[in-house]
Amino acid sequence: MMSDWPLVTLKDITSVLGDGLHGTPEYDEEGEYHFINGNNLKDGKIVINEKTKRASLEQYEKHKKPLNDRTLLVSINGTIGNVAEYNGERIFLGKSACYFNVNEDVDKHFVKYVVSSPVFKSYLDRLASGSTIKNVSLKLMREFSFHLPPLEIQNSISDILKSLDDKISNNTVMDATLEKIAQRIFKSWFVDFDPVKANAEGVPFDGLSPEIQALFPNEFEESELGVIPKGWEVKSLDEIAHFLNGLACQKHRPKEGEAPLPVIKIAEMRAGYQEKTNEASPSVDPKYIVNDGDFLFSWSGSLTTCFWSHGPGVLNQHLFKVTSEDYPKWFYSMWVNRHLAEFIRIAADKATTMGHIKREHLSQAKVVVPNLEELISKGNDIFGPLIERSNLCLTQAKTLMKVRDKLLPRLISGKITIQKAEELLEEAS
Repeated sequence: MMSDWPLVTLKDITSVLGDGLHGTPEYDEEGEYHFINGNNLKDGKIVINEKTKRASLEQYEKHKKPLNDRTLLVSINGTIGNVAEYNGERIFLGKSACYFNVNEDVDKHFVKYVVSSPVFKSYLDRLASGSTIKNVSLKLMREFSFHLPPLEIQNSISDILKSLDDKISNNTVMDATLEKIAQRIFKSWFVDFDPVKANAEGVPFDGLSPEIQALFPNEFEESELGVIPKGWEVKSLDEIAHFLNGLACQKHRPKEGEAPLPVIKIAEMRAGYQEKTNEASPSVDPKYIVNDGDFLFSWSGSLTTCFWSHGPGVLNQHLFKVTSEDYPKWFYSMWVNRHLAEFIRIAADKATTMGHIKREHLSQAKVVVPNLEELISKGNDIFGPLIERSNLCLTQAKTLMKVRDKLLPRLISGKITIQKAEELLEEAS
């Protein structure tokens, strides 16, 4: 048990612990190396995207640190406590990324889970300096202490947690893949009108049965959006769906004796219910109750969408619950997502602290609607299962995250045995 495990510090179990460049390198858009800071560390990985600054080999050689296959990274300035494993990426570090190389006689992955734990995050939050921009010193990093079990137990703990991480990753990748497939088919049918073009040319459309292809027109006609399939209509987003804005939930506190419902805000859309999630009365108008499978759209602040999957809650203001009596969920959710980039641009142009869109923008966002219910019905057979399976993968990933987050602190503190953790893992699978 933990009482038998020696107390060690990060300094004790690492060969080196430091941070990156205190300054700005010379950037090079054609450079092969990326300049990484703490905000590039997420979910155990180094995240490199089109916004990540590049630099030349010369700059890399000038500012590189001794990163290797024993290296872990933690964000220590601004955003603190994000963790990543170094896997040979062509990078060099800025000052907000702390790196340390774990000794060979210690399981690196076990240490990664230690610094991913709530205990470590609490340690950083409690001792970080700075009122506006939080900062954690290298001294504090070196002094963080924890109980280190024998190597065999370290390996077993990291194997259990890594197994969960792998399952989470697989479900997340599958969710994204299915979503992309659905988006690609939707774009082909309702934006690019590929089956209509094939009909106009008198040729089969690859991947589409003759029965479904026959439901598409073989001619185009002019519209306010340009040419569209003959007989189809141009409508506004708010004509095909109802956008219900949430409540000012602080005015609907739970009454004494009521079993409260959690409040769904943007933070909950991103990560589900949390310890800081507010509560509201369950006696609010039922239309404001969100259930699993409902499609949500945050229209203020960070504009995003999701199919809800965390159990009943109350819709907060600045979020829309999107529904329709006339069209299936896949149809209107796809159209909202087609316009999301434009909505984000509109919100970013607002000269306010919190960018947002207005209802008029929903009216200005146009969609193309087929004139055949049978085509929509056939779409249900294709898009429905794709979205259902995608949502299932996402729900499973979130469930596994909860299991991992519950097991992690108990395993590394010795409060739960390896055998018990394996039993819980088997149940979750």
